[in-house]
Amino acid sequence: MYKITSILLMTISLFANSVQAQNVLNESATGSGFHNPVIPGYYPDPSVCAVGDDFYLVNSTFQYFPGVPVWHSKDLIHWEQIGNVLDRASQVDLSVGGASSGIFAPTIRHHNGKFYMITTNINMLFTGKPGNFIVTADKPEGPWSEPTFIEGVNGIDPSLYWEDGRMYVCWSAMNNISLAELDPVSFKMIGQPRNIWDGDGDSSPEGPHIYKKDGYYYLLIAEGGTEMGHKVNIARSRNIDGPYTSNPSNPILTQKRRESASSLLQGAGHPDLVQASDGSWWMVYLAFRTSAGKQLHTLGRETCLAPVRWDTNAWPVVNGNGMVDVTMNVPTLPQVTMSQPASRTTFKNGQKLGFEWIYINNPIESNYSYSKNQLQLKASSTPLDDPNKTPTFVAKRQTDINCVVTTKLALADAKGGDRAGLSVYMDPKGHYDVALVSEADGSCYVELSYRLGAMKHVEKRVKLNTKKAVQLRVEATNALYSFSYSTDGKTFEKLGSMDTYFLATETLGGFTGVVFGLFAEGWEGTKASCNVDWFDYQPGEEYKVSSRF
Repeated sequence: MYKITSILLMTISLFANSVQAQNVLNESATGSGFHNPVIPGYYPDPSVCAVGDDFYLVNSTFQYFPGVPVWHSKDLIHWEQIGNVLDRASQVDLSVGGASSGIFAPTIRHHNGKFYMITTNINMLFTGKPGNFIVTADKPEGPWSEPTFIEGVNGIDPSLYWEDGRMYVCWSAMNNISLAELDPVSFKMIGQPRNIWDGDGDSSPEGPHIYKKDGYYYLLIAEGGTEMGHKVNIARSRNIDGPYTSNPSNPILTQKRRESASSLLQGAGHPDLVQASDGSWWMVYLAFRTSAGKQLHTLGRETCLAPVRWDTNAWPVVNGNGMVDVTMNVPTLPQVTMSQPASRTTFKNGQKLGFEWIYINNPIESNYSYSKNQLQLKASSTPLDDPNKTPTFVAKRQTDINCVVTTKLALADAKGGDRAGLSVYMDPKGHYDVALVSEADGSCYVELSYRLGAMKHVEKRVKLNTKKAVQLRVEATNALYSFSYSTDGKTFEKLGSMDTYFLATETLGGFTGVVFGLFAEGWEGTKASCNVDWFDYQPGEEYKVSSRF
């Protein structure tokens, strides 16, 4: 009886702590402390550099364009997107590979007044060509140069390091970490690559970064795969070529511990370290928020932050105990808020989309135009289900577990089979769609449908008595995506709900997260278009239950 009571009390305590964490998840940070993720939604594989009192950060983008968002912050907590590194088709080819291919883990660095970004286009490796490349810029917001591909870097997750006029690149060669010297002007490899560390024996040693402190070269990596067992390990050497000695206290960050089992924040890894001008050290890393009662996540891997204590000649210690949480009650840098996109995107006077909007693969630019205070999407014969081609689709990431997305749009010049609407999209084999659909007899329906693996199904259809613009809405919660529509902008009629489980990473796989996308598709030769008045994203109150109890 005593044991049962103790377990019950422990469970209640863990539940209460999780509830408290969620109650403050969306409160604004003041003075000290902050809440993870600091960049919510599908923004994985963060890399950061400091220039004076300013911080700049980049993320992976995989099959989406533009590639590699660039963020600016004064405190590492509040971030503003100031551009995208790969914003021209000439810089990145996303035409081969499909979902979760494309641009893998970038690294951003600043050296001698110039910004460098190095990354992998995995699509190029699929074709047998060099896939790792460097672009440069005088300003972090760009414009960034055309890519220079590096022969001999056969792997992923490259990172740069400079010392005494010499330039180095390290990367994951899948089973170990490799290092090579580069010519600092041509970026051509000097000599041969060498293996410098095999990691600490877990799977997938990746995401390497080199730092020098107190006469040691420190090599920071992720291991264990980017799932629940993700972890951060570190080694050091007196020589950049090694041999590197593992930290006896590895891993220095992981949520795979009993004490962090109840945290909503899981899968922590893929880190980068940065030192602020006040001498403090910080780690950015990815993690994901799990859904309550389910060991799964839909928002993708998100950018998080933790303080680091790094004493002289010592190993770095993350957050005091190598664990993190949603609520971080720690001293911070002086906090400075940054401007954020408006909740409602309108298209008045040809107002174009902000930096946060993304397309699948390289977009067909002629399919997007602005007129009469509307965004016009030209319907494509490529459906959302096609993993290798480019549909007419433009989206924003889901950044909150609870949120409401509403858009006002109309289907124009449509024939039988043409459709346009709003998609809750994870990848080509997993998406929920609410759309306006035209029939051959000229009638129009609002339709709720889904694609899950090999299954395609229309859940509900309602005939409309108007051809005017209709509002489509999706309400997201921890458990469900619920769909409705309105013909008058006041009363919304329910269409149905879909379980978040089927769009989770644990269900579908992949490296991305759910996005909310506007789309238009039809038969070959269609003249249809989708005319969008506005797109509105409203975050809701975060759920208040533990992920495990």
